[in-house]
Amino acid sequence: MTIFVCSACGTSFDDGEHLKTCRICADERQYVPASGQAWTTPEKLALAHRNTWLQLEPGLMAIQTVPAFAINERALLLRTPAGNVLWDCIALLDEATKAIIDALGGLSAIAISHPHYYTTMQDWAAAFDAPIYLHAADKEWICRPSDYIRFWEEDALVLSSAVTLVHGGGHFAGGTVLHWTGEDEQGVLLAGDIVQVTPGADHVSFMWSYPNMLPLSAEEVADVAERLAPWPFERIYGAFSHQNVRQAGQDIVARSARRYIDRIKSPISDR
Repeated sequence: MTIFVCSACGTSFDDGEHLKTCRICADERQYVPASGQAWTTPEKLALAHRNTWLQLEPGLMAIQTVPAFAINERALLLRTPAGNVLWDCIALLDEATKAIIDALGGLSAIAISHPHYYTTMQDWAAAFDAPIYLHAADKEWICRPSDYIRFWEEDALVLSSAVTLVHGGGHFAGGTVLHWTGEDEQGVLLAGDIVQVTPGADHVSFMWSYPNMLPLSAEEVADVAERLAPWPFERIYGAFSHQNVRQAGQDIVARSARRYIDRIKSPISDR
């Protein structure tokens, strides 16, 4: 079976799909490029791209494709005594990446923040015989079936004593973050796009659509902040290479939510 990969967002489809338009790109949270929808295959992608690796801190590594492809998010490999967890996903799974992950002990689980990063999760799961944990509220966005997918519906799903998936909502109904105690036990939040680290790394923001610059409501942001409040964390790692908060992460999220809500609710005369 031929697998086709959307060049704009990295989502994969099998050859039984009618590939005029990518379902993910057609949604208002993403976009179809002005040049039109374009497709590649995993084999073609591997000919022109490779994955790079970067250690962010002990136990946590970033995997990112170069040259940049599609949305250009990074995947994060979290290493714990209970097994390795792949957080979020990228479209390219090359032979070098397979060899490195195998050498590091394989994967015990894959977890993804929201549908923009589902990409080729089915192939990663099959390669490492690892379950994929997705929040059930986003099941309509799965574009290729897989027996490895496991849906969950709770406010939180414990993967191990150190790793918990937390339902944050916001950007997507099933928007998820990963809470890790961290090797120093100060707490780490792997945020995807559910909270977006701003360029100064001293605030975060919350959006319904990032490329189309469509905001969430004040009520939706308050809900995200309330869902994350019980989970202590010092550091935040977002979806992109520059999105790293090294300290005071929990306070930054709380302050940023208050700032967002105050701004969107302020009277026109105060703007």
